[in-house]
Amino acid sequence: MLAAIGLDDTHEAAYRTLVAVGAADVPDLARRLRLAEREAEQTLRLLEARGLAAQSPARPGRWVAAPPGVALGALLTQRRHELEQAELTAVLLSEEYRAAAAEPAVHDLVEVVSGAAAVAQRFLQLQLGATDEVCALVTGNPVAVTGMENDAEEQAAGRGVRYRVVVERAVLDPPDGITELTAALRRDEQVRVVDRVPTKLVVADRSLALVPLTARAAEPAALVVHASGLLELLCGLFESVWRDALPLRLGGAGVSERAPDAPDGEDLEILSLLLAGLTDVSVAKQLDLGLRTVQRRVKRLMELTGSSTRLQLGWHAYERGWVARER
Repeated sequence: MLAAIGLDDTHEAAYRTLVAVGAADVPDLARRLRLAEREAEQTLRLLEARGLAAQSPARPGRWVAAPPGVALGALLTQRRHELEQAELTAVLLSEEYRAAAAEPAVHDLVEVVSGAAAVAQRFLQLQLGATDEVCALVTGNPVAVTGMENDAEEQAAGRGVRYRVVVERAVLDPPDGITELTAALRRDEQVRVVDRVPTKLVVADRSLALVPLTARAAEPAALVVHASGLLELLCGLFESVWRDALPLRLGGAGVSERAPDAPDGEDLEILSLLLAGLTDVSVAKQLDLGLRTVQRRVKRLMELTGSSTRLQLGWHAYERGWVARER
């Protein structure tokens, strides 16, 4: 919990122990933390340098913790100042970078990244810098970026960044593919599947995108696309693939596909009886349903198929294989 102010687990445990016991000598602290005495003494010296511990003047050889409100408050203030300075430096460097570009208008829109390591690094940066949503198209043959397998995704999801991911069906074939998808679904990420995606793609906050540039045999390269008409086109491509993909859900049997808003068994019974010529009232009596329930379900099916009449609904139901004529 105190890693943000520069303390590792050992130093944090030592400080917590001193706070809890009041005072401890080196052998006592070493025994409590299961450390060598030399390592325990080094830990105490570091805490002393950070203003978190001091040798007791009343009890020689024993160490006491500095009051947390004062000691930790000072470290937090220092770290906030360092972060503010780093943020200011980042802004200044960005301005210098744009000013030094030969063609700033073009350079700000599209950037070429070459090499597997550079592409993978930009992929991680996109996710670590996201604050709202990351959208991705994932193929079954990763080159520089291995699908959804990276720590940055877990960190971003932990910060509340939403994920919408469309994967090719080939991603489900290997066992590790199912494992990664299961982990993603347990983080409440939305995952859908299609037979093929048109290209690999990552879009962060609809303001930055990463898309491959070269073929498989060449050195991996990618375009980093900033806010522009091209970025809007890529966002539109993702949304188009997303609409046609089937959601993956995690149930007792593992990962499964389910069509969004597909008719259930009761919907199909209502459709078959209507196509047989029954009225809404008759259908409701046959299925022991309320008339409004039947009408509400029929309306939903019409909206789902984009039908303006029940005749169109019957045609769409037949074309989609919801009902079939006896042969």
